[in-house]
Amino acid sequence: MEQNSRSLRFNVEQVSPRFCKASVTIPHGLVKKAYDLAVFAQSKSIRLHGFNRQEVPLAYVKQHFDHTIKKHLEEFLFKYFVLNFLLKSIKNKKLNIAGDPRITTIQIDANVDATFNFDISLFPKIEFQNWKYYPFKAPKRKNYKDLDRQVEEFMKQEKNLRKEKENETIEIRDWISFDIWVVDEINKPIFGEFKERLWLKIGDEEADSEFQHLFIGKKIGDIFYSSDDCIQDYFGSHLNSNYRFAIEIKQILKNSFFCLDNFKRQFKIKTKKEMRKRLIEVFSFRNDISQRQAMVEEAFRLMLSKYKLDAPNYLILRQQKNVLDEIKKNPDYQVYKTQGNFDKQIKDLATKQIKETILIDQLANKENINTTNEDIACYLNLLKRPKMKEFIYFKVPETKIDGQEVPISKQLLAQNCLREKTLNYIIFHLTRK
Repeated sequence: MEQNSRSLRFNVEQVSPRFCKASVTIPHGLVKKAYDLAVFAQSKSIRLHGFNRQEVPLAYVKQHFDHTIKKHLEEFLFKYFVLNFLLKSIKNKKLNIAGDPRITTIQIDANVDATFNFDISLFPKIEFQNWKYYPFKAPKRKNYKDLDRQVEEFMKQEKNLRKEKENETIEIRDWISFDIWVVDEINKPIFGEFKERLWLKIGDEEADSEFQHLFIGKKIGDIFYSSDDCIQDYFGSHLNSNYRFAIEIKQILKNSFFCLDNFKRQFKIKTKKEMRKRLIEVFSFRNDISQRQAMVEEAFRLMLSKYKLDAPNYLILRQQKNVLDEIKKNPDYQVYKTQGNFDKQIKDLATKQIKETILIDQLANKENINTTNEDIACYLNLLKRPKMKEFIYFKVPETKIDGQEVPISKQLLAQNCLREKTLNYIIFHLTRK
């Protein structure tokens, strides 16, 4: 059993070589505070004959809205306490998981500890040996002089954009990270030291107006308070909660320029020559595939030829659905679907992706690779420019719901960032010889 300094508990029990059960427990003191908070919020949002709107008895709410309150608490406690802690605990334990944890049961009562139970599939440990010394032939760039000019122009343009940008406050299309915690009417934290770290892209659509109004003009270090619906909705959709949140801005990544300094840190670049060489990888294409993507494909082909992985069928089936959902977004989907080997191609791609994810996650554990806030900033920096997205191989986490940008958990983002960092680590060692 693992317990952090703030009293959440993580327990894991291995049932078989390929399966374990895990749980996250929230102490009853925190659960009672969350329960009372939800009951009070519900009492303010209902109308009851014979009572003014603000005077509905709490005992009545507890008796008649128990199901609604517990459904809300399942969502609120999961987002506020469980999710980040679960992912961090799995990482700290170095569990070689296959696929995402699956929530099975939730036990919530106001007077006892709350428990969130999960099933976690495991994959046999891969015995990585001397992989850094495998012979690797990196795909070559195309030797068009125009590519060098494009890279020089890109670097010059982004440097100039940075010089022009003096505004350090939040603007539309910026990425921001912020700490958020629940407070009472005098701004005292309700759950003690517990805070949640979230990331958000400030969208430019009408649907993003609430977040725009809340964040635009703020700067790093600003602390402010909000009961806006856009924040309430992230933590719970089953209750008109109207909680009061404190928010502190921790990081701002300006969209107005691509940060070349972050790019240098991410790829351990020391010279201008190395910088140009690295950038050329996403400007040089052969058969519609960038040099960078071809390099990644070759690296995985090499690694998977050395370590034969048997991808679990249930994971392949899940991933097939994910792949199909992505392809359906393509305007040419109906054309692809008519191809005779369409189903086989979908299955082959899903199998490949599962194997690559299992391998990269286990190598991150083996090599003790971790992510920092700076790593996440470098990862998100690549999302600012379409061309730079070629440096990202694994699927970027969804940040939109119904066309609106929504907050994303730091640990979910860190999980994707870790895979890219580990992939860069593999390529660094395979190509350094």
